[in-house]
Amino acid sequence: MRFFRKTSLYLSLFLYFFLYESSMAANTIRRGESLRDGINHKPLVSPQKTFELGFFSPGSSTHRFLGIWYGNIEDKAVVWVANRATPISDQSGVLMISNDGNLVLLDGKNITVWSSNIESSTTNNNNRVVSIHDTGNFVLSETDTDRPIWESFNHPTDTFLPQMRVRVNPQTGDNHAFVSWRSETDPSPGNYSLGVDPSGAPEIVLWEGNKTRKWRSGQWNSAIFTGIPNMSLLTNYLYGFKLSSPPDETGSVYFTYVPSDPSVLLRFKVLYNGTEEELRWNETLKKWTKFQSEPDSECDQYNRCGKFGICDMKGSNGICSCIHGYEQVSVGNWSRGCRRRTPLKCERNISVGEDEFLTLKSVKLPDFEIPEHNLVDPEDCRERCLRNCSCNAYSLVGGIGCMIWNQDLVDLQQFEAGGSSLHIRLADSEVGENRKTKIAVIVAVLVGVILIGIFALLLWRFKRKKDVSGAYCGKNTDTSVVVADLTKSKETTSAFSGSVDIMIEGKAVNTSELPVFSLNAIAIATNDFCKENELGRGGFGPVYKGVLEDGREIAVKRLSGKSGQGVDEFKNEIILIAKLQHRNLVRLLGCCFEGEEKMLVYEYMPNKSLDFFLFDETKQALIDWKLRFSIIEGIARGLLYLHRDSRLRIIHRDLKVSNVLLDAEMNPKISDFGMARIFGGNQNEANTVRVVGTYGYMSPEYAMEGLFSVKSDVYSFGVLLLEIVSGKRNTSLRSSEHGSLIGYVSFPKTKSKNCCSLLMSI
Repeated sequence: MRFFRKTSLYLSLFLYFFLYESSMAANTIRRGESLRDGINHKPLVSPQKTFELGFFSPGSSTHRFLGIWYGNIEDKAVVWVANRATPISDQSGVLMISNDGNLVLLDGKNITVWSSNIESSTTNNNNRVVSIHDTGNFVLSETDTDRPIWESFNHPTDTFLPQMRVRVNPQTGDNHAFVSWRSETDPSPGNYSLGVDPSGAPEIVLWEGNKTRKWRSGQWNSAIFTGIPNMSLLTNYLYGFKLSSPPDETGSVYFTYVPSDPSVLLRFKVLYNGTEEELRWNETLKKWTKFQSEPDSECDQYNRCGKFGICDMKGSNGICSCIHGYEQVSVGNWSRGCRRRTPLKCERNISVGEDEFLTLKSVKLPDFEIPEHNLVDPEDCRERCLRNCSCNAYSLVGGIGCMIWNQDLVDLQQFEAGGSSLHIRLADSEVGENRKTKIAVIVAVLVGVILIGIFALLLWRFKRKKDVSGAYCGKNTDTSVVVADLTKSKETTSAFSGSVDIMIEGKAVNTSELPVFSLNAIAIATNDFCKENELGRGGFGPVYKGVLEDGREIAVKRLSGKSGQGVDEFKNEIILIAKLQHRNLVRLLGCCFEGEEKMLVYEYMPNKSLDFFLFDETKQALIDWKLRFSIIEGIARGLLYLHRDSRLRIIHRDLKVSNVLLDAEMNPKISDFGMARIFGGNQNEANTVRVVGTYGYMSPEYAMEGLFSVKSDVYSFGVLLLEIVSGKRNTSLRSSEHGSLIGYVSFPKTKSKNCCSLLMSI
């Protein structure tokens, strides 16, 4: 019996060590071992099965390559290829560690088709091992020191992965470049490459052929690339990119990217067609989704409008123009760019007058700048440019410092928002002329606006007089609330209808749970929509304060005829908010739909919205910590009602500080349900191609992929909570390394500090 027990114990130990060795062999190759292609080929698999390394044939090709691809998802995109220029014609490939310690790939004739090509510093190479990591890095190291001798991350092909270090040495000009495939099925080096430009302030450049620039990212400012203004809005980007200088390599700097959520699969790839894409794995859709692509427009094409020209995206095509003070060299030929109209003072060798600077705002800064990192004062930067006759412009950017341009200004682009300010050096006469032109334009515009306004006012008063004097609801001209069957335009004198259908864009919307006001009653309540009663404006149109005949104060949201967005909001709020009753939700009292008029009638909130107090330095003190906690609690209760306790399960989709209204007792009420969506009983999430809401409050999966759920509102609530306790807007830190309040609290350096520094003192 004892013999069998011992035998069983020995057998268990043998199986344990055998399985342990087998599991180790699944992601490693030691000296004397090999990975062979063929029918029984099994790739190396990283510990968490995130990546695999093995032999493959792209598309319909019969050539064999050694590569790395994703292992545990359906779309096994290839991220690295070893022998991309030297394919093997059959399945005879063998990967092994050679006698000199190098990692080599041999074909069927025992010819080396690829090698790690490192010089061995030791005579003992038996302790070397190569393994595939969960980062996608293929590493050759020594077992006793675990020191990397060679790694695939230092020899990339066409894909940049998180935690990969992109090296550049401005002193030597060396840099890591990502080279595209030649075609979709040919991994051999293609015609496009992507890397960090070693000259000037660090920026990403896409080259075509022999270093012909095709696109560039703009300068790195320690938070974003200045030529990608929407980068600060994409959570995939934020808090991930870093620039560091390793102490052991003089002159070298590294770009690294470590996402805030390591479980999210991301990759950046340069394609064979000359574009660079940023892709994120969508587990719900089971495919890669693109959240950014460069170049993305005509104006993104490098130097689209030539020297001293600027490209502005208006419509579908980029429009070129010369910057002020310059004229086109050859009319119709933008490749030749523009030239200065009036020489600078230093060029004319005269002492009369002084060169001036014209500021261009929200632009992509030109290429080939000279950084002056030690200058951080605007006046010092300006003087540095004035002292050099070759200086054409300067800019002072946070995170970079002063930048000077002594060459032609190339690759200028005008943005709608974001970007940087560029100060163009011009002769004083050019700047004076520009000021006179601006004054003339402003005067002409003002005169035109006044005349149009007078005409519009007279027309509106005439039309209003005609409409209000008429019988809006048949023969009933009483100023009390009148309900009308607006679908069939029937007359009624009852106070409220039991069930009324109104037609909005051909669709009947039932208002059985919502009173319908007459236009006559609302016009009287708001004093004929006078300007003094206007509370504000939104994308839907103006909001007016009014008083009903019974003394109740109301807020009337009047849909503008030019607002397509407002029509959808109007329908949504009638359908949704009429069914919701909660002390922390704004109450919809009724609606009006007559002729061209569409209006929603709410209870009036005398203390306006939360942002009125929260972001005003003089009013912040009015909401102490006790009141702030009460407001937070009220918003949470309202959100819980929407998600769990109401008759309908509602996802708000636009929860933000300006959509939280305050009543006379400072009780918070969630408003604006125009973007809201109803969820079924078992529905957990939904997808939309029309992403609506406000950037900064949107969850990452909603902003980039259109996926929204209860979690989307919870994310917005988290942003709202940070704004309430800090007294700062989420986007107030956009120019810093954190990018936003969320970036501040999740930033690694901040985590180790006292997060109470975020709390404002009251």
